Order: sequence, then C-alpha cells, then structure tokens
Amino acid sequence: MTKTGPPFACSRTASVLIVILLLVFGVFSKAFSENAPQPGRAYLIPVSGEVSPQMAAFIKRSVGEIPLGEKPLIVFEMDTFGGRVDSALAIVETITGIREASTLAYVKTKAISAGALIALSCERLVMKRHTTIGDCAPITYSQDGPQMLGEKFQSPLRAQFRSLAKKNGYDENLAEAMVSADLEVFRLELDGNTLYLEATEYADLPEADKQRAANKKTVVRKGELLTMDDVEARDLGFSLASADDLADALAKAGHGSLETVTLEKKWTESFLGLMISLSPILMMIGLAAVYTEIKAPGFGAPGIVGIICLSLAFGSQYAVGMANYTELLIVVFGLVLLGFEVFVIPGFGIAGIAGFFFIAVGLVLSLQDFVLPKPSMPWQGDLMLKNVTMVLGSYVVAIIAGLLMFRYVLPRFSFAARGPYLTGTLSDSHADSMEVRRARVGDQGVAVSYLRPSGKMKIGGDLFDVITEAEFIESGTPVTITRIDGNRIIVARKEETP
Repeated sequence: MTKTGPPFACSRTASVLIVILLLVFGVFSKAFSENAPQPGRAYLIPVSGEVSPQMAAFIKRSVGEIPLGEKPLIVFEMDTFGGRVDSALAIVETITGIREASTLAYVKTKAISAGALIALSCERLVMKRHTTIGDCAPITYSQDGPQMLGEKFQSPLRAQFRSLAKKNGYDENLAEAMVSADLEVFRLELDGNTLYLEATEYADLPEADKQRAANKKTVVRKGELLTMDDVEARDLGFSLASADDLADALAKAGHGSLETVTLEKKWTESFLGLMISLSPILMMIGLAAVYTEIKAPGFGAPGIVGIICLSLAFGSQYAVGMANYTELLIVVFGLVLLGFEVFVIPGFGIAGIAGFFFIAVGLVLSLQDFVLPKPSMPWQGDLMLKNVTMVLGSYVVAIIAGLLMFRYVLPRFSFAARGPYLTGTLSDSHADSMEVRRARVGDQGVAVSYLRPSGKMKIGGDLFDVITEAEFIESGTPVTITRIDGNRIIVARKEETP
C-alpha cells in the first residue's frame, strides 16, 4: 500500500508557487512601468509676424531639435497676417512631414492668409476666444493698393487647401472658400447629415434630394472670402473648441497634463532676419565698393567692404536655406573673375563683365528657393522678376555711387606726404615739340589737307600739324596762325585784304 501525504500538501505547494509568480510578475511589472516611455511634452513654436524665409528656417530648425522619441505634442502658436506664399508652403511641408509627434495649431490672435494655410496643416486646431482665421486670397500690391490675383494663382492654392482638408478632416468646400471669392457655399441637412455644398454642387442635386433637404443656409456668399471667428470655426468643424489661454487650449485638446516648453528664436536667427531685410542695401554697397576697387589701382578698403557686404547679403540667404552650394559656387566664381580682372588684366573687360554677371545670377538665385519658375506655381514668376529687378537696380545704383565716389569722395581723402618736397608747381610748364618751336603767331601758309578741324598746313617748305577752332577749311586755302597753345597750333582762314 502506497503512502500519500496530506491532501492539502499539493494545494499548499501550488499556492506558494502562485505567490512567487505573482511577486515576480509584480517586480517585473514595476520595473517595466518605470522604464516605459513617460507622457511627452508639449513644445510651443511661435508663428508670429510676417511669414518669410527666416520664419520657415526657424520652424524647420525647431522641429528638427524636438526629441520625437518621446511622442511629443508640437503646438504652433499662430499670430500672423500672412506673408510669402513660398515660405508658407515650406512651413506646411515641414509640418505635414512630422510623423512621430502630434501637431496642434493654437490661434492666439489671428491666422490670416498664409497663416490660415499653416494652421490648417496641423492635425487639430484650437482658437482663443475672439480670434480669427481665414482669408487666404493671393494678392499683389500696385499703385491702386492691394489687388486680388486671378484664377491662375488661386487654383494651386485651392488644391493645397483641399489636400490639407482631406488629410485633417476639414470640409473641402469651406477650405477652398478661404482662397476664392467666386465660391458660394450652402449648408443643409440631408438624411441626418450636415453637408456643405458649393453652388454648382447644389444645383446638380436631384430634385428629390432638394425637397428632402432641410435648414438650407448660405454660409459663404459669392464675392466674399471665408473668414471665421472662434465660434464660427468651431461650428463649421475647423476648431475643436474656444479656449481662454494656452493651458485651457491644451486641456480641451486632451493634453492638459503635459509640460510646455517654448522654443524661441536664437540671436543668430534674429541677426539673419535683420541682414535679409537689409539685403538690397548690402548688395548696393557691396557692388559699389567692388566696382570702385576695380577702377582703382591695387586692392584696399573698397574691396574689403565689398566682399563683407556681399558675403552678408548672400550668407544670410544661405543660412535660411534659400541658397545652397550651387549659388555659392556661382558667386565665388564671379568674385574670382573680378579678382582676375583687378590683379592680372589692366582696365575693365570681358573678365570683369563676366564676373558681375555670375555674381548677379548667384544673388538672384539666393533670393529664391527655385531656379526657374514652375507653371503650376505662378507666384514664382513674379518673385523671380522682383529679384531680378532688385539685383539689376542694385547694379545701376552701385555704378552711379562708384562714379560719384571717384568724383567727390575719394579726392577729399587724399593728402600730401610729409616733406621734404618742392614748393613749386608745374602749372605753367609745357613740353614744346621741335615743330611748334619753328612756328610763330601770325605766320601765314596754305592748308595742304582738309582741315576738319585738324589737318596740315605748309609754311614755306615746312609742314605743320594744325587745328582750327570748330571751322572746316578746304585744302589750298590760305591760313594764318592765330594762337599756339602748348603743342597745338591753332589757325584760321586768312582774311582777304581789300
């Protein structure tokens, strides 16, 4: 007969094993929870002022410095009336390229024009109370004031708004109505759904659907651009909520517990912004100084000033990403040609002209992020024309400034060397030729060539080079020497005696 232990022995052993497993699981669970990624931070990037290349560079740099491994929230704080289209599109490309973080646009004051485009590129939108968003029609400025550009410019922007609306769940017709004033948008309820239909879409609805549609309302009238306050943006599905401040906006977006870190501009970026705003002046000063250096012997202060100014004008564009190595090589090649003209070839010729041409090409390309304008982006053509005009205008002003500097400025900086030196001057000296020494005032002879006004006359058996005072005299005409001025013999037609 086999002996067995107490019936509760197995259950006690199993209980001990279960307790041990629970303890081990608890220890590993605690260790895992301690090593698990903690909730991310909220990184605030101000989008304030004019939308420009330096803003695009600042936002790109800021996004690149955010540690995406902690799954952060990136908040773009909007306070802008807009600016350059190409810079806005570059910012949109940066924002839509974010893959490992959430993006939220917080309209602090306004997001108008290009600012609306940037705000809608974010995944979600929250607006502070009494703020506005919208009105993204492309405009240009003329003598008559701002003018709205036509369909050629509106079409690519509408396409961009449609793409962002699809990506982030906004209504496409309403998004397009921010760009084109020709759109008329209706809101109606059909089969329990709220629809926003453009006028032509509503006209194409079957009559049965029109009869069943309820609460039809005009949201955007023809001839107007969609501009919304925080309440309207919330009602039309753009904004999540209206907030009192940033903390309230984060709370209503579901991120109230996140620590907020504000990314500010560095002093170097502010300096670059100043240099970019002064680029036309730097170009003019730099080109004028280089032109002065070419016309003057040797190499001195004008050349140094010219290189510094052109380097600041070009380097600022390079730093914000508008220029790259191609433009740099073009400008450097132009400077090399100018150096060849200054130190190797006397005067000013093909090398100098080619040098200025390459510098102009490099400067134009540094002011834009494209080489030739694309037909699908018509504003690029206008921007390129503006840049060419700016650079050519800088050349014209530089040449005029260089000539004025030679005429009025440089002579004032000349000074006499310390003695000893002669006190006499050579104001009354002259170098007479042997021919002039044989001639006397009053001598008479005959013109042996057509004097128009210079030519030759013969006195006895001697020939003299002579000139008249703006008088043409035929060959064979008797002439008289009226004056001798240095090496010049001035003659006139011989007066006939009565």
